Amino acid sequence: MRGFLILGLFLFVLVPFTSAQLVPAESRILFQIQQFLEFPQVLQQWNKWTNFCYLPQSPYLVVTCSDNHITELTIVGNKKSPSESLKSTGPQALSGKFPIDSFFTVVTKLSSLKKLSLVSLGLWGPLPGKISRLHSLEVLNISSNFIVGGVPSSIVNFKNLKSLVLARNLFDGSVPDLKVLKNLQVLDLSDNKLGPKFPSLGNSNNLVLLNLSNNLFRSEIPNGLNKYTHLQVLDLSSNKLVGPMPSFIFSLPAIQSISIAKNQLSSALPASMSCSNNLKFVDVSSNLLIGKLPACLGSSSRNRTVINVWNCLSSTSSKYQHPVSFCEKQAIAVKPPPRTNDGKQQSTVKLGVVLGLIAGIVVVVGGIGLLIFFVVKKVVRNRVQGYKNDSFAFEKNSTLSKTADGGNARRTMRMVSLGLPPYNVFTLEEMEEATNNFDPTNLVGEGSQGQLYRGCLRDGTVVLVKCLKLKQKHSPQILQQHMEMVSKLRHRHLVSVLGHCVVTYQDHPNTASTVFIVLENVVNGSLKDHLSDWRKRDVLKWPQRMGITMGIAKGIQYLHTGGVTGNDIKLENVLLDETLTARISSYNISLPPKVGSESPLAGPDQFTSVKQAEKEDIYQLGVILLEVIIGRPINSRSEAEDLKLQVETALAESPSKLRDLTDPCIRGTFAYDSLKTTVQIAINCLEKELSRRPSVEDVLWHMQYSIQVQEGATNSGNLSGNQSGKISGNLNNKFY
Repeated sequence: MRGFLILGLFLFVLVPFTSAQLVPAESRILFQIQQFLEFPQVLQQWNKWTNFCYLPQSPYLVVTCSDNHITELTIVGNKKSPSESLKSTGPQALSGKFPIDSFFTVVTKLSSLKKLSLVSLGLWGPLPGKISRLHSLEVLNISSNFIVGGVPSSIVNFKNLKSLVLARNLFDGSVPDLKVLKNLQVLDLSDNKLGPKFPSLGNSNNLVLLNLSNNLFRSEIPNGLNKYTHLQVLDLSSNKLVGPMPSFIFSLPAIQSISIAKNQLSSALPASMSCSNNLKFVDVSSNLLIGKLPACLGSSSRNRTVINVWNCLSSTSSKYQHPVSFCEKQAIAVKPPPRTNDGKQQSTVKLGVVLGLIAGIVVVVGGIGLLIFFVVKKVVRNRVQGYKNDSFAFEKNSTLSKTADGGNARRTMRMVSLGLPPYNVFTLEEMEEATNNFDPTNLVGEGSQGQLYRGCLRDGTVVLVKCLKLKQKHSPQILQQHMEMVSKLRHRHLVSVLGHCVVTYQDHPNTASTVFIVLENVVNGSLKDHLSDWRKRDVLKWPQRMGITMGIAKGIQYLHTGGVTGNDIKLENVLLDETLTARISSYNISLPPKVGSESPLAGPDQFTSVKQAEKEDIYQLGVILLEVIIGRPINSRSEAEDLKLQVETALAESPSKLRDLTDPCIRGTFAYDSLKTTVQIAINCLEKELSRRPSVEDVLWHMQYSIQVQEGATNSGNLSGNQSGKISGNLNNKFY
């Protein structure tokens, strides 16, 4: 008996004394969190005997207590982020019953929390503003979830916040003004849909890491960043940032890593620019930089990795640069609006008001006079005309001139897309003149919606004129909106609409009767023509086919960026100009939705889901990739599925079997890794599950890699060997 007492006393001494016993209320809160999160694997061991304050810490679970209260809660699950979930099977977000508002109501009852990390748990829904009730919070990390909507403005109430990580979610819209967060050291908002304005970060000198990559920010990089003397990591890649590349960021005293790739930053960096001694990594690729790199970013820089491909730089060791004209044109097209001087505006506001009042009076008086003039003129015109030609004014600065016979002359719209013909609003007389009064000998084709004529404009330009008979339910106002959208779709890989003419009849003033669409005339035939004719097909070697498919993908990306989805991407609808540049001729701009109506201009039926429509375009791109590989058209979806299985099997078995499936015309002209990468892209595009098909941006990334491999093999004279296969193992992981 005495031995047992001694043993018990010995064990009592060995067991540490619990100085922090969690209050029962917070224990109950943790069990509620476990239930809300649907019992994730990392929390499955929790039970009523669990002593939360003495749980062993791990990378996936940390509970820290102080004075009987929880001060740190870190839970890391195994759910995928939105971008990663497209590659995964099974649901990644929590079930539809998950109440995010109630969940955070419970979490915020842990009032002593200083660090809260809820990562990869499948949280979904908008982040409630009530999270700001955690007044003591210093670290907030809710990355890799499915949080949607805007970042709540109440986030600025965290006066002690040092780290804010909202990465890999579905946040959108503008970022709240974060200037009041004076203690912020880490800000990671990457992989969301935030933008377009660059976040306002104030003049805090504490920021160490700033990551805004993979968002939709479209503005200049603010000069205020030059005050962040402690900044070590800056990642602004994969946005739409414009304006000159700021040179000061490279000389920030503590900066170690800079990534500004995949933006639209322009100009040349100063030759005398200096770099911080701490700078180890720089990526400025895929921008619009010109000139020579400064010496501190050149090839002579030691212990510093610099990536500069796909700019317009001279004197670099990289072969992958655009011509200078490309960057100059693109920089003008994306030129940001000029900055205004706020101080000067305030000093002249009174003068502006006075001048505005005077100008307003003049405009009103003049407007009344013009109104009377046009009313009288319209009455006279209506007596002598049975119909009228309705040419919409798309811009306030459009000019309207008179022809010799008193009719309206066409109005030319300013185009920012350099190198493309301008958009015009034509008159009916010009349409009749161009087509020789719609002479039957100029009829190219006829369909259910109207006729297609070949024509010649007054300046000698050969065009195609599509004549569409509209249904009475389409009003001129709706059609005007439609044509405004069409006029803005200008891209070198689209067949451009050069203008339009709308005719309405006097008996039905609210009904647009006929619309004439003036299109570019691409005379070199379609991609289908080239693959069907053995002589034309023999001209299309592998490099030419890669260039064509890259152009198609860029055209699709442009359409998707503008919200144009559900396009009819087929071989016959891809035209080739004299330089073999791909031009998509059938893209889907439908009229605004109206019950019982259909768009007279839309090619395919409208999809109920924009995302579904985007993925259907990707599928059709995958079919085209297969067609250019095998060298012939594919006639059905089932045939595409069979070919997908064949190339997938050949890819897994041996290079020789994959080569045997290719068009004989391209054998000996491709690097095997270039072919293999393109085949893998096609396979991914043809996935049956929509969620497993890549985005067009991912397709472009891998096609660009394929072209780089091809160019490298061509320059080295090695088109038969197997180039480095580094990408093959990771290709599927790149798609999401």
